[in-house]
Amino acid sequence: MSRHLLCLEDLGEQGLARVLQLAGPSGAGRPLSGSSVALLFEHPSARTRNAFEAAVFQLGGHPVTIRAEEVGIDARETAEDVARTLACYHRLVCARVVAHSTLERMAGALDAAGLAVPVLNLLSNKEHPSQAVADLLTLQAHLGELKGATLAYVGDANNVSRSLVAAGALVGMRVNLASPPGYAMSEAELTWASGIGGEVHLFEDPAEAVREADALYTDVWVSMGQTAEKAARQRAFSGYRLDEDLVSKAPAHAIVMHCLPAHRGEEISAGVLDGPRSVVWEQAANRMHAARGLLAYLLEEGGAAQ
Repeated sequence: MSRHLLCLEDLGEQGLARVLQLAGPSGAGRPLSGSSVALLFEHPSARTRNAFEAAVFQLGGHPVTIRAEEVGIDARETAEDVARTLACYHRLVCARVVAHSTLERMAGALDAAGLAVPVLNLLSNKEHPSQAVADLLTLQAHLGELKGATLAYVGDANNVSRSLVAAGALVGMRVNLASPPGYAMSEAELTWASGIGGEVHLFEDPAEAVREADALYTDVWVSMGQTAEKAARQRAFSGYRLDEDLVSKAPAHAIVMHCLPAHRGEEISAGVLDGPRSVVWEQAANRMHAARGLLAYLLEEGGAAQ
């Protein structure tokens, strides 16, 4: 059976270290020479699609990007049948999905069939592993040793923040989460974070969360699939904007991060996004390197390269 990567914690500490190593310019080689990789998108994508298409090419392979309407998961055919079909042609199946359970079903179907084709999460409503790997590459470049560092995330406790918490647990980094009431991590999520060794601290006051942080991070207030909640979310998060005033309360060395796309004037001010502390475009560039590391790792560890 293959090694799948549906959540960042699936890597473990050693696996993550290997991914970061393979993400380097000379770390991965060309293990996809003569092969193709399926990139399936139920949600729109800019950075993820470009990053993974480029990474597959760099590893010697051919990326095949598939839109949701071309396969119609659970409408035209089941997620399981889609996975089995794609595994007939490709060395890996990578998917950005609406529901995390779709990935679990795809991976389960391939395992049940005895097919050595890894499934990689390109984003789900639960986690965004490739983004977190890119974030770690960015943090390493600016902070060096990450053990003991503090990242302050201001905003919704969403898939991005959950991946950051998992990343923090694997590298020994503290994560401060500042969210308005009703949008913070649940007790169940905190129990999960504690179970994987995460050091997570919840705040209602974003100024307290950033006070001793080495990096400041935010994401959109309204994610894909939450359009009906837009007005309520904008009201709830109005005091959680990463702007010049909030940044001034953090240490002078703290960097500013955003996974993009950004809504200037909502979760982050234009001045901060484009300011001297911002490393968001490095994060975007590192998405490609993260993709290369993840793909190479799954080929190496999952048996798909045999």
